[in-house]
Amino acid sequence: MSSALDEDTRQTLDAGRETAGAMLRSAQKDLQKVFIVFLVGFIGSFYALRLYIWEFLRNVTEARMSAVTAEELQIIAQTPFDVILLQAKIGLVTGIIMAIPVFIYFSRDALEERGWWPSSPVARWKIAAGGLLSVTLFIAGLVYGYVVFFPVMFSFLANNAISAGFRPTYSIVLWAQFIFLLTLSFGIAAQLPLAMSALSYTEIVPYETFRDRWRYAAVAMVAAGALFTPPDPFTQLMWAAPMLVLYGFSLYLSKLVVTAKRGSERLDVWTAAGRHWNVIAGIGVVGALLVYGFYAYGGLALANDLLARLGSSRRFLEPGSTLPVARTVALAVWASIGALLAGAVGFMYYVYAELDAAVDPVTVGEPTEIDLGELDADGIRAAPPEAFADLSEEEALTMANEAMDDDRKEKAGAILDRFDEAEERRAAESDGDGDSSSGSDAPQSTTEELGDRASRAGGTFLDEFTGGEADEDDVGGYYTDVAFILDSLTSRAFRIAAVFGIVLASTFGWLYTGGIGRVFEQFLSQLPDQVTAADRIEVVALHPMEALIFEVKFSTLIAVLVTAPIVAYYAWPALRERGFVRGNRNVIFGWVAALVVGLLGGFALGYTTVAPTVISYLVAEGVRAEMVIAYRITNFFWLIFFTTAGIGLLTDVPVLMLLLNTAGVSYRSMRGRWREVTVGVLAFAAVATPADVMTMFLVTIPLMVAYGVGIAVLFVVTLGGRRDLSGRDSADSEASADAEV
Repeated sequence: MSSALDEDTRQTLDAGRETAGAMLRSAQKDLQKVFIVFLVGFIGSFYALRLYIWEFLRNVTEARMSAVTAEELQIIAQTPFDVILLQAKIGLVTGIIMAIPVFIYFSRDALEERGWWPSSPVARWKIAAGGLLSVTLFIAGLVYGYVVFFPVMFSFLANNAISAGFRPTYSIVLWAQFIFLLTLSFGIAAQLPLAMSALSYTEIVPYETFRDRWRYAAVAMVAAGALFTPPDPFTQLMWAAPMLVLYGFSLYLSKLVVTAKRGSERLDVWTAAGRHWNVIAGIGVVGALLVYGFYAYGGLALANDLLARLGSSRRFLEPGSTLPVARTVALAVWASIGALLAGAVGFMYYVYAELDAAVDPVTVGEPTEIDLGELDADGIRAAPPEAFADLSEEEALTMANEAMDDDRKEKAGAILDRFDEAEERRAAESDGDGDSSSGSDAPQSTTEELGDRASRAGGTFLDEFTGGEADEDDVGGYYTDVAFILDSLTSRAFRIAAVFGIVLASTFGWLYTGGIGRVFEQFLSQLPDQVTAADRIEVVALHPMEALIFEVKFSTLIAVLVTAPIVAYYAWPALRERGFVRGNRNVIFGWVAALVVGLLGGFALGYTTVAPTVISYLVAEGVRAEMVIAYRITNFFWLIFFTTAGIGLLTDVPVLMLLLNTAGVSYRSMRGRWREVTVGVLAFAAVATPADVMTMFLVTIPLMVAYGVGIAVLFVVTLGGRRDLSGRDSADSEASADAEV
């Protein structure tokens, strides 16, 4: 059997294995030293966790909590091995991280043979400086996380759980994993200035890309804040705001290094600084005077008073209070540091200004130097032919793709047209030189490739998968239908999103302000007295964000259920045009009434009978044995939902199928597309339920059983598909069914 990997991939893997083997052979005699470093990291972190870090993390968690909240907070071990296994895992990771640099150093001979090890002292100095800067930035990210972000976030999460009537009883594993995940995210995020400046300097990612795509970066940072932080605006802003400021600083730093690289060939750095030495020195003197004035004329007292008003216990210290020198000497030291920092800022500013001025602009009148990427569609059409003379097919395709990604389809078409003209001109010149055979194939293939890309520019994203075909019997037919229906909803997207957002925010606000606790108390009142008399049923949060995650998921589910009829109402004309439904879309109102009746009926049955019976059966033995029953928020409330509203949703499945049949969706169509329904139900269960495979199937199986009941009911009502509740005759029904299945 031939390999599934291409030749380049196999060669790359072989080279990687060979390099790894060479590194192991090169460091073989020093592997004991590498292992000793690993062992030091493993044992050191193991005991550091036991002696210092657990207490430190607990103090950080409780730093901004009130005494009552801190007393309610508990950190527990669920199994006898939780703590020691967690310490061992952290120790392993720490030991490996510490051992990797040592291993790379001892295997430098193998890396030197392949040219991967710096040979000059300058290169080594740059790597050392980059490594030191990376560590400094990582530590700065950790300081922000542990001093500012973590205390505020944990106080908010604990108070939210307590206000809802639950006890923040964090599992030490989940709590530690949550902290270390956020720690890593802050440390990595702090590397942004170094990463952006390095990528810009090496031109792997040009500085102009970071500059022009800043909106995408801002959206990505806000999305990361929503992923890593609780879903309240305050903590998300605490995450996103420093990131946006850091991105702006990184962008400016990238501009500095790129300008320095481009201008250093024309101007020496020290020469540029020498032209403004007096101004730079003056800025340094001003910096020294500002520091001196801060300490000598009441600035220290004002700063400490402001910190006290803000509720912070931290204070600025007097000069010399932490140094073994007199106050005058310490003041001189701090003033000197201020002078150096201010002078460095002035140095960087004037050097950058000189280097920027030294970079020659594009010479006017040289068409080959025109930056086509900066032009619009009219500029592309007006550009002289010489600007496209040396343009390769890869460059043209890249520029066209970038224009299309920026939703500038007219510019993409103009680039392709001008490239085709340039190709024809080159082909004609080759024909004139008697070498037409060598240049004829490339223009044709390039034109076909770019033309195919351009032809899809006016289509939909789904056309990329379907090839433009609309056959109802293949996957392309489904995608075409979906694209057509989604396009019909575009004009109503704002109303749909507004309804979804209002319902989501209202439901979340009700749960967040204590609604979830009131639901719990009301539900307990439905249980038998022998179950609740001992007050042994307790709901706890094992993860710091468990209550909020449940509130967000439940709110999203309610918003989806409320918004679905509105989406169906606005999509009805498109569904009717594609042959999925028949009749007037006002029948949606009758549908909603029927489904609400079924939902309320099932909910009443579940709330009064099914849920109390199930819960009583599950907890009876534990109560009888005088155990303390502590359920997780997620598991307990999803159990309540599935045994109450879930009964109503199961009831609505056959009802909805009957309603769809009255709208023209045939029995055979619903029977033939059970696979698509199963995939959709699985996707819904994966998103809406806890992250557990068993729970996902416990939701999917009843829903598919209800779907099967609906198929059976339709079989009886429609006489096996020979009649249709929509009023169509049997011939039309059969033809429609054959076309849809």
